[in-house]
Amino acid sequence: MPEEKREAVRFVLDGEVRTVRDVEPTMTVLNYLREHERRTGTKEGCAEGDCGACTVVVAELDATERVRYRAVNSCIRFLPTLDGKALITVESLKGRDGRLHPVQRAMVECHGSQCGFCTPGFVMSLFALYKSESAPSRECINDTLSGNLCRCTGYRPIIEAARRMYEYEAQATPGEERLAGQLASIRPAGTLALDRYYAPSDLKSLAALLLEHPDACILAGSTDVGLWVTKQHRDLGTVIYIGEVAELQHLAPSATHIEIGAGVSLTDAYGEILKRYPQLVELYRRFASPPIRNSGTLGGNIANGSPIGDSMPILIALGASIVLRKGEATRELALEDFYLAYQKTARAPGEFVERVRVPLPSRSRTLATYKISKRFDQDISAVCAAYSIELEQGRIGEARVAYGGMAATPRRAPRCEQALRGRPWTEATARAAMSALDADYAPISDMRASREYRASVARNLLYRFFLETSGSGARTRVIEYAVDDG
Repeated sequence: MPEEKREAVRFVLDGEVRTVRDVEPTMTVLNYLREHERRTGTKEGCAEGDCGACTVVVAELDATERVRYRAVNSCIRFLPTLDGKALITVESLKGRDGRLHPVQRAMVECHGSQCGFCTPGFVMSLFALYKSESAPSRECINDTLSGNLCRCTGYRPIIEAARRMYEYEAQATPGEERLAGQLASIRPAGTLALDRYYAPSDLKSLAALLLEHPDACILAGSTDVGLWVTKQHRDLGTVIYIGEVAELQHLAPSATHIEIGAGVSLTDAYGEILKRYPQLVELYRRFASPPIRNSGTLGGNIANGSPIGDSMPILIALGASIVLRKGEATRELALEDFYLAYQKTARAPGEFVERVRVPLPSRSRTLATYKISKRFDQDISAVCAAYSIELEQGRIGEARVAYGGMAATPRRAPRCEQALRGRPWTEATARAAMSALDADYAPISDMRASREYRASVARNLLYRFFLETSGSGARTRVIEYAVDDG
């Protein structure tokens, strides 16, 4: 029986349920707020999710029916994806009696604002932190603010505000006391069907829609697709949003793998991966800002076919695979076999990524990944390297080496791997594998790095991996990260 269809977007704003009809599928939340709600506190800075001036908070029910608050970039988030959720803006924080929210009060008293353009975005990132952490560490505060840029004040007073905001009396936002019930009452059911936009709520309906519209644009977190609209002004044609498909939110370990549905956010996916592979915490911290990780999905990051996506090298090195579905048929494909050429994948028309499968760790596996970019935080990689070797009594068994930024696709290094397998993990072996890399890749020169630089960095990162894992005692890191308990 086909899913029931709905033709209006419903979401909660300041305790009221908004019903929006006849909306453009690609209208951004930012434009809706400024042009329709006249909420001009939310600013447009970069229109690509980089500066954070547009940050808002989206609230929704989690698996335990509790309200979860997360910061997102409204400049690249499409309005229909708010269906069934609550939207909180900087104007939402003021109490009914006019009092400032503790986050706003802390920013004022700590002198965290000068020109004020970026300030609403900082406030909303801090509000999301306020709602999710009671005593955040300095590292957690830094990570929270990493997606917000300020050109006036500097960050010291804003960090101080993040600490002080917990000292004031707690204050609810308008309608907060009944928000859980409202979210339950507008929980999406059936398919949201707008003009050239569909948002099914179950896997069977999604598969049927993609058979009917095999060339549709599949939308997950819009952290990449959003830029197609805001920067490239593309007409996306028919859009099918996967964010409401319950089965694609599945995230759990099986006996052999971590099973990650294609709709699981990067925040949640990496949270589960880091429990098993804490070595990847630096990559996670540098992968993107929290608002991007909260919207983006691991399935979308994989499916877009980018040659410089930072998830792919380490997932390839781990031996991850993906499950593709078309109609009722599914097939599993090793991740390295999914990428055929520059932005070309093995996904057939009407087919979609159903889930990602990441093998669980083994005791003999030694693993590391490194990212080289011009800017430390939230920058596109010049080179991203990942290494996984099975090490028993100082000798290498299986070896998997993958790089991003070195070719038209994320790709393994077969000659390098061959130079490692079966050999003792010594400097001579490392040097031989470094030389083999020159035959594995012919990198290009572009704005991020020259081919010579990339080739040199690829070799040096492999040597760094050797120094860090062979017991040499060489110090190669200045910054150490810890995995938050949460």
